[in-house]
Amino acid sequence: MLSYRHAFHAGNFADVFKHVVLVVLLQALARKDKPYVYLDTHAGAGRYDLHSEAARKHREFTSGIARVWGEREAPAPVAAYLGAVAALNGGAARMAAPGGVPRWYPGSPRIAHHLLRNGDRMVLGEMHSSEAPLLQREFAHDRCVQVVRGDGYHLLKSHLPPAERRGAVLIDPSYERREEIDHIAAALREGHQRWATGIYVIWYPVMSKVPAAALHRRIVAAGLPKVLCAELCVLPEDNPLGMNGAGMIIVNPPFQLDAELQQVLPWLHRRLAVDRQGRAEVRWLAPG
Repeated sequence: MLSYRHAFHAGNFADVFKHVVLVVLLQALARKDKPYVYLDTHAGAGRYDLHSEAARKHREFTSGIARVWGEREAPAPVAAYLGAVAALNGGAARMAAPGGVPRWYPGSPRIAHHLLRNGDRMVLGEMHSSEAPLLQREFAHDRCVQVVRGDGYHLLKSHLPPAERRGAVLIDPSYERREEIDHIAAALREGHQRWATGIYVIWYPVMSKVPAAALHRRIVAAGLPKVLCAELCVLPEDNPLGMNGAGMIIVNPPFQLDAELQQVLPWLHRRLAVDRQGRAEVRWLAPG
């Protein structure tokens, strides 16, 4: 059984990066009137309590949401992300918990849900025995959300292609398993065969024990067109301790997503980097 619990890491710099990128992506999808579907293979609990013992054990939120919460002059995508966080906290601009952060931090499903329009829907997968019941409770009375308990990779077989024909799949595993890159590569091949026009987003940590270059090679070797990579590192990449950054691979990104990310990621880097270390980068792994 997987042991990772995101409650210990909620709101850290990698969450801020991931959720801002997700906002940019979903806002791009919403520019067209036709509905879309958002599918999340590793959805987690949906929300996290930054007052909790788990969150306060390492206080990782101090390196993330605490550095941008209450920011008055943020770029539009960051402002929209902060609006999603505020909405989960009753809409207050500053519902401060100890450390100057909101009490509740939204996981990716809550960020996506905040941006849904009438007609859009979500399918959320979660297999962790503790997280899945929390996720089901979070969206129990929402007809636009379907929660599926079990291996989220199976959603790419059971729910693709969607009726909407437009949408995005987020693949965001914990990388506890050595074979995770194999699972991701297989899921992408399966998904793309079933739904070639879908957008596929893979989150990954930048750290020594998760070889990002190997993940990049596997995805490029799959022969998928239009593969964009965005990375945000807040520490030098050769730092052997912990997570130095995070990345998002986006297969079949919306038009001009690369330009939008090139605008917002340097701002995030200035706010989140430790002593201005690391980097923000957007590059194509495979052009269209």
